[in-house]
Amino acid sequence: MQFTDFEKLDLAQLPTPCFVVDQVAVERNLQILQQVAQDSGAKVLAALKAFSMWRLAPLISSYLSGTCASGLHEARLGRECYGGEVHVFSAAYSESDLRDILEIADHVVFNSCAQWQRFRPLALAARERRPGLKFGLRINPEHSEGTVPIYDPCAPGSRLGIPLSHLDEHTLEDISGLHFHTLCEQDFPPLQRTLQAVEEKFGHLLHRMQWVNFGGGHHITRPDYQTDALAACVRDFASRYDVQVYLEPGEAVAIGTGVLVTEVLDLGWNALDQAILDTSATCHMPDLLEMPYRADILGAGEPGELAHTYRLGGLTCLAGDVMGDYSFAQPLQVGQRLVFSDMAHYTMVKTSTFNGTQLPAIALWNSNTGELEIVREFGYEDFKERLS
Repeated sequence: MQFTDFEKLDLAQLPTPCFVVDQVAVERNLQILQQVAQDSGAKVLAALKAFSMWRLAPLISSYLSGTCASGLHEARLGRECYGGEVHVFSAAYSESDLRDILEIADHVVFNSCAQWQRFRPLALAARERRPGLKFGLRINPEHSEGTVPIYDPCAPGSRLGIPLSHLDEHTLEDISGLHFHTLCEQDFPPLQRTLQAVEEKFGHLLHRMQWVNFGGGHHITRPDYQTDALAACVRDFASRYDVQVYLEPGEAVAIGTGVLVTEVLDLGWNALDQAILDTSATCHMPDLLEMPYRADILGAGEPGELAHTYRLGGLTCLAGDVMGDYSFAQPLQVGQRLVFSDMAHYTMVKTSTFNGTQLPAIALWNSNTGELEIVREFGYEDFKERLS
């Protein structure tokens, strides 16, 4: 999915490997999210776990109500760079991290009644200093909408969220909101079914709350997403329970906005033609292996679709560091640039330096004006400083 014609991008101006993000496409997504917020009354937060390119923080904060974080470091980034509200959820908090989080967050959501009870005195003391601080619990409606177990927060045995059977309602004093998250790259009907499950199990608690967070995984900026239905649903829910609704899209902020540019380093053969690139699935595109899924490449086809088929692999020692089999109209050449599509979200945030592999550079491009800025390049010191 691309909202920009990256074929206009002059690849010769780029170092490789390099993530390139089109700020015009990002703003398009933000405008849609802002319109949903206006139409629905929901507050929309950018999920930093999916897209943390803080160079764009001023742009993002001009459209959205704030950020949501998965721990202390993302919370600090949200507070220091983005402004607006900062919401934090973690599967568990250490006391030292929570002490710092309570000084910078607006909402802190706990994953268990036990952690809430353990840290309640600490939390209430922080609220004495910061009266606007709010606390919530993550609930698990035990309703799965995901098709990939690794991305299903409601899979049997999930560690995320409190099922109704383990929610101690006597601990709800000073809890002002509930949070749930069941979706991954999905449209409105899965959310609608999730809300039905939430209301069936936890509806008796909703009137006691001031806010409800619908979590992330909403593909709101996808062209066929049912934004009108989402807005109507949020308005209805908020009205019936007299709560402020929050949405936490991550991928929807950056979907269709970025690519990963790479270069062919070598060509070989073993059962089929092979090409080694200066990037890595395991280091730079781990979801290719974890989800797994197949990334599109500009100008490439399925195996056998075009005249020349190659297995594309990374430069690490991991035998499975393979992006997949792709076909091309012309034979690949050493030094040729290839462009992996839709690589802005869940890529930069997951990169690693396994094997000492160099992290991709980060570039910002304006598809309207052609302006290109190399925001950051990485080298040996970045590898070294992560170790000891």
